[in-house]
Amino acid sequence: MSDAPRPAASPRRRRADRRAFIRQRARRHPTFLRAVAADARCALANRSFTPTDLGRLALAWEAVHLAFDSDAFLALACYRAKARLQAFGIPFLPGLFHRLAIMIGQVSIGDPVVVAPGLYLPHGQVVIDGLVEIGAFTAIRPWVTVGLAEGVLRGPTIGRGVRIGTGAKVIGPITIGNGASIGANAVVLTDVPAGRTAVGVPARIVERP
Repeated sequence: MSDAPRPAASPRRRRADRRAFIRQRARRHPTFLRAVAADARCALANRSFTPTDLGRLALAWEAVHLAFDSDAFLALACYRAKARLQAFGIPFLPGLFHRLAIMIGQVSIGDPVVVAPGLYLPHGQVVIDGLVEIGAFTAIRPWVTVGLAEGVLRGPTIGRGVRIGTGAKVIGPITIGNGASIGANAVVLTDVPAGRTAVGVPARIVERP
């Protein structure tokens, strides 16, 4: 058996492999309507509206209203559309919806990111990229970055009901437990247990008042 190194994959092969990987990740996303409905309920709940008895038509109307009222919600809907189109292997349109999300609300959510139904973005200026997973009912404030440490492909895994404050950075292959809170401008480089609060640069765990 030869010990000679294998030739590097061609650019065309690398692009094909990347498309296959992104499509595989995108298949884990919820359907578009289910995701947008959950995002709308999450937004309404965070806006002190209690949508306990909304039917489909009423919720659809509220989602349309949110899209006109909130650039961030409309940008999030563009991300949901991008993810579903990628799951079906449709070319061009996912990139268009990605650009629309950036133009509308300055929301940039990368292709490998998987977001459960029910994300609340009160405003835009949010960057999420890498092999990142975000649980349901999470709220992410503006100027937040969730992403990769240098040279590491896997990013944070964020649980359900997490609150991430304005300007925070959550970086690297770490886990943020369910119901945790990240303070404004915190730089989180290590795990945060469920239900705990992390503040500071670098972030440290503190007791909630």
